[in-house]
Amino acid sequence: MNTTILGYPRIGPNRELKVATENHWAGRIDAGALTETGARLRADVWTRLRDAGLGSVPSNTFSFYDHVLDTSVWVDAIPDRYRHLTGFDRYFAMARGVQDVPPLEMTKWYDTNYHYIVPEVGPGTRFRLAEGAAAKPLAEYREAKALGIETRPVLVGPLTYLLLAKPAVDGFRPLSLLDGLLDVYAEVLERLAGAGAEWVQLDEPALVEDRTSEEIDALARAYAGLGRLTSRPRLMVATYFGRVGVDALRVLAKSRVEAVGLDFVAGPENVDVLASVGGLPRKTLVAGVVDGRNVWRTDQRRARATCASLLGLVDRLVVSTSCSLMHVPIDLDAETSLAEDVRSRLAFARQKVGEVVGLGRALREDVPAEATATRPAVDRAVRERVKALGDGRRGDRAARFAAQRKALGLPALATTTIGSFPQTPEIRKIRADRRAGRISEEAYKKAMKDEIARVIALQEELGLDVLVHGEPERNDMVQYFAEQLDGYAATEHGWVQSYGSRYVRPPILHGDVARPRPMTVEWATYAQSLTGKPVKGMLTGPVTMLAWSFVRDDQPLADTARQVALALRDEIADLEAAGIRVIQVDEPALRELLPLRAADRPAYLDWAVGAFRLATSGVADTTQIHTHMCYSEFGEIIGTIGELDADVTSVEAARSHMELVGDLRAAGYENGIGPGVYDIHSPRVPSAEEMEENLRRALRAVEPARLWVNPDCGLKTRAYPETEASLRNLVTAARRVRKEIAG
Repeated sequence: MNTTILGYPRIGPNRELKVATENHWAGRIDAGALTETGARLRADVWTRLRDAGLGSVPSNTFSFYDHVLDTSVWVDAIPDRYRHLTGFDRYFAMARGVQDVPPLEMTKWYDTNYHYIVPEVGPGTRFRLAEGAAAKPLAEYREAKALGIETRPVLVGPLTYLLLAKPAVDGFRPLSLLDGLLDVYAEVLERLAGAGAEWVQLDEPALVEDRTSEEIDALARAYAGLGRLTSRPRLMVATYFGRVGVDALRVLAKSRVEAVGLDFVAGPENVDVLASVGGLPRKTLVAGVVDGRNVWRTDQRRARATCASLLGLVDRLVVSTSCSLMHVPIDLDAETSLAEDVRSRLAFARQKVGEVVGLGRALREDVPAEATATRPAVDRAVRERVKALGDGRRGDRAARFAAQRKALGLPALATTTIGSFPQTPEIRKIRADRRAGRISEEAYKKAMKDEIARVIALQEELGLDVLVHGEPERNDMVQYFAEQLDGYAATEHGWVQSYGSRYVRPPILHGDVARPRPMTVEWATYAQSLTGKPVKGMLTGPVTMLAWSFVRDDQPLADTARQVALALRDEIADLEAAGIRVIQVDEPALRELLPLRAADRPAYLDWAVGAFRLATSGVADTTQIHTHMCYSEFGEIIGTIGELDADVTSVEAARSHMELVGDLRAAGYENGIGPGVYDIHSPRVPSAEEMEENLRRALRAVEPARLWVNPDCGLKTRAYPETEASLRNLVTAARRVRKEIAG
């Protein structure tokens, strides 16, 4: 190795994986056709990376759904409830569920917007290496070798895998299964060596989090055992997303692994950490100096300076990305409408591979560094307004609760949805026709209003208490607002995988943010005119607007968050003035951006809470502020949820079987809460009885007046038949439990 990357996007340049996967789910193609699509995509990536001049090409980074789920399959960590299924049926049931079997839990991959399928292990788990094509690392290595391409298989490291796993029974410790898992890893390493593999990459991002002495001991045991294998490839242990722990790096430095990967973008302190353990004098350092998570061009001078500071600490240095490139779009060349002053500052996955190769060559040949890209202009009016606003504070909670109860007249266990309704092919086509100029603005608005009217009528018929307009005009909850705010740019083809076949196009926040005009008021007021029930105004919060965008890196995130919060504050004021009495400001990414180290969290939570309060604190007590969060472990920030001071918070809870209610009870949470009673990321329709049981669990921690009834998340990705059936069951469940508590 002299240059490499830690991974590459697997979705295909034209989202071929999404199309094939969804066609398979719909029964339009069989398993063989889906398998062939995967093989074509893998071959294209391996060939492209080899031809780009990388010194080492990674393999086993492709996945039909999720790489952690893939690991569960090839180590045979498959819960018994899925054993009756086989092949793709079993694989996708674990990810998405089937009618009679719920899926495994899903949550965020560290502090990214990628979601992984949580392994479930227990006392009965017996790891073994899967056979045939299910032994994925082996199968893909051989597949690449048959094409004449030598690759470096990438595996989720054994420690990280177990630390990500959830115990199948209370009190069970997944780490107790380490020895059995190491036996499987030893077997796959030996088989890879027999097949000719020279290197294997073991990803251990868990090492950039706070780790206990027991976990550090487990790390030492794991790599002592794997290092002693007499027949194995050379081992590279890759950490990323932050600074590695000193104790963890000391273990790796003393181990027999041949290479260690460190992230010098998210963890610039790793230079000092490396020096503190005496460097890696007999090992290769894979230096992550090209940002794998953001789209800005690499500052060549800074990257080369970092590499120069490392040369005396290691035996050999390899230039690499900071993490897998799966977190960025594939190719900047596909973008033809970006302003040149923005475009000139960008690099997507393909361009970042070129940067890695170029940096490696420049270091070898002492080529002069390129000039740093220009920076954006400053909007002084925005900065002065932000500076003039203090911290946002609302009135007394009890007074607000009473005022809203009187103004809204809602029952106990009020029912609602999170915001979006299914987006049909017809709706998507209308939006596409508008972008392409095939229909007039008048025709577009009529079509959107017709859809809103249909969604309002449906909710009235279902009997929901607080309605939504369904968001037919929105392509994405962040992109929709970014396209209307100054300081943002949108891509045409900048797709990034969020989970499974769910891809997003994160906008690019490149300058100071301002709102030139109202963004949602027209749609919200039209919807409200159709019903006497309250209709929620729907906005995306400042933290999520940052987390799900590619954000400028030339000023602190806190400063950028306050600019976005100011724009949202203006929008909320206009919604309230237009008669919207319930306004939801979604912050699903609040937990996602939580720093991986505990010591770094207070500063982040301070500005994140401050930005939300700045956006929402300008309303009257009678206006009810909601927020929504999903697919994260909320126990760590349960106190912060209270500090946001939203009147109602809706959260993901169905896949985790209402575990959140225990955290709520312990934290003394006082505001309204809507723990999701069914999982919208699965196609199954839960029964009313299942939702009733979830509500009864929630009522153990929350009194009825504060408990709301809603799905886990928005319904955009679902179809209408399953949505209507699920919501009908939801309303039925709420009414039944409402009668129970009324006596």
